[in-house]
Amino acid sequence: MKRRNSFIEFFKIVKKNKKAMTGAVTLIFFLIVAIFGPLLLPFSPLSIGEVQDMLKPPSAAFLMGTDDMGRDILSNLIAGARVSLLIGTLATLISMLIGTAIGIASGYLGKGIDVVLMRITDFFIVIPWLPLMMVLAAMLGTSLWNIIFVIGITGWSGTARIVRSQTLSVKERFFVERTVSLGAGNFHIMLRHILPNVFPLVFANTVLVAAVAITAETTLSFLGLGDPMTPSWGMMLHYAFTSGATSMGAWWYYLPPGICVVLIVLAFTLLGYAFDEIFNPKLKER
Repeated sequence: MKRRNSFIEFFKIVKKNKKAMTGAVTLIFFLIVAIFGPLLLPFSPLSIGEVQDMLKPPSAAFLMGTDDMGRDILSNLIAGARVSLLIGTLATLISMLIGTAIGIASGYLGKGIDVVLMRITDFFIVIPWLPLMMVLAAMLGTSLWNIIFVIGITGWSGTARIVRSQTLSVKERFFVERTVSLGAGNFHIMLRHILPNVFPLVFANTVLVAAVAITAETTLSFLGLGDPMTPSWGMMLHYAFTSGATSMGAWWYYLPPGICVVLIVLAFTLLGYAFDEIFNPKLKER
């Protein structure tokens, strides 16, 4: 009952936040498209059309036009929503698990473990992220799961730093010291006492990392490192660029996927900033 009341109270706070509501409505729209859209696909996203249907502008037959291979743009947009959200969700989960585990362990255990873990974190922070992802994606191969893996294992460093700083504050509180005096082990304390207290910060950061993950997938796919057999917004932009759609004025080829990427990244970003304000009221003063 207590958890239910807390959830209801949290929902009321979110409902009053304009950033949160704008981001939530946009994200829910894309979630509905990703879940139910494939059931209503007018054409197969990967089926190549007829020669006379190549780069056709929007019409009654093709509501959002066709690409350079005669494929329906609308069908690819709908299929791309599922791919982008899947990559964003799974890659973010990998990043948050790694970042949270390293941040808590580094902040709570301290000493030599803290030094080693933070030097590893500094390495991932300092090294250029995009070139690192490009190298790993090229080495592992162009597949959907490889892209998820690459984004996940390269995007955790910022989270680790944030969680570590919060852990340093939490471990000095009285209830943690009391638990230590009762003989509880380090793993028990980190899991049962430190993690619940840093979780709001992790949750808010997760939403922001999801936006970065989707942007990263779009970038890798645009550079030709995505899976060519998986329709995504990044691959649509890649094919639009390589086919010369921009110079030919085929705006219906590159604008829709670009707008979709901007909207979904904006939705996650607004939610992330809103959750930051909700969990940390001091941010409202900035």
